Amino acid sequence: MKLSERKIKILNIAVEEFIKDSAPITSGSVKDRTSLDVSTATLRNELNALEAMGFLRQLHTSGGRIPTAQGYRFYVENMLKDIKATNSELKQVRDLIGNRTQSLNEIVAGIAKIISKATNYPTVVLVNGIENLILQEFKIVPLLSEKCMVLIGTNYGYITENMDISASPASCEDASNYLTKYFKGETMGFLMDNIDEFMKGMSGEIEAFQALVDSVVAGLSKLNKHKLLNVQAEGVVDLVNENSREDAKKVLKTLNDEQELIEVLDDTEKDISAVIADDDEEKCSVIKAPIIVGGNKLASIGVFGPQKMDYSSIASALKVVVDELNKEKGE
Repeated sequence: MKLSERKIKILNIAVEEFIKDSAPITSGSVKDRTSLDVSTATLRNELNALEAMGFLRQLHTSGGRIPTAQGYRFYVENMLKDIKATNSELKQVRDLIGNRTQSLNEIVAGIAKIISKATNYPTVVLVNGIENLILQEFKIVPLLSEKCMVLIGTNYGYITENMDISASPASCEDASNYLTKYFKGETMGFLMDNIDEFMKGMSGEIEAFQALVDSVVAGLSKLNKHKLLNVQAEGVVDLVNENSREDAKKVLKTLNDEQELIEVLDDTEKDISAVIADDDEEKCSVIKAPIIVGGNKLASIGVFGPQKMDYSSIASALKVVVDELNKEKGE
């Protein structure tokens, strides 16, 4: 639906003012907050038109208007076209992602915590592209009690897996060297798709440690199907204090539903996007963005909140982190 520039300006004011102080917008308040050279009567007509078009609604017959879900969607879609990274305080993200000796779990938790602290809203990171991780090295270490530990170095931190298999130090070293030699620089998906052919072609060379490689591959296959989810609930207290009990309950309910979180974040687009909760829906809103590695998505970040949340600041914070992650990890 195409709106005039004046209607867009009035709708933006209505959304931003309601987000800021929960104050319904009136023709008088629009007059005070804009440089529009029109009468209060004209502004009243514009507000009536925006209400008739479904962008605003009145709580009371003689009261001001507040945004509808449709109004929020229009505002967010237009705001996202020109979103700029302005949150310079997120410099700590560089230290986090520059430390490649950390585990993938620690990095995921750190990313979620940085965003959650910056926005003051609960944040979730879903790793849903493990097959796109770029392999750098394998280290297989024999442990006590017939177990081995696998350390897999990737461009996004390391992954650890414990295996119920007994192996000599020599076999562990040979298997580590074999996997590193042939799969360093390749993706996890490439390894999974091609390991059988490699093993067939080198059956004599790897016979002594084939059982060990088989176990590693089996563990990676399980990992490849797993979706790593990290929820950081920074800002939940403020969320409860600053919003209605019903709005807070919708957010908390979503955060406690792992399957719903996965469904919401799994289809994250190739840029920052938003899902706005409908007015009477038992769900919350989310602003989300993908983390791209080598042109492929590795993870999705989502910031969850009520329908009335600070979309502009959140999108800006996400842009800072996502741009930094994509720049550092795309090397």
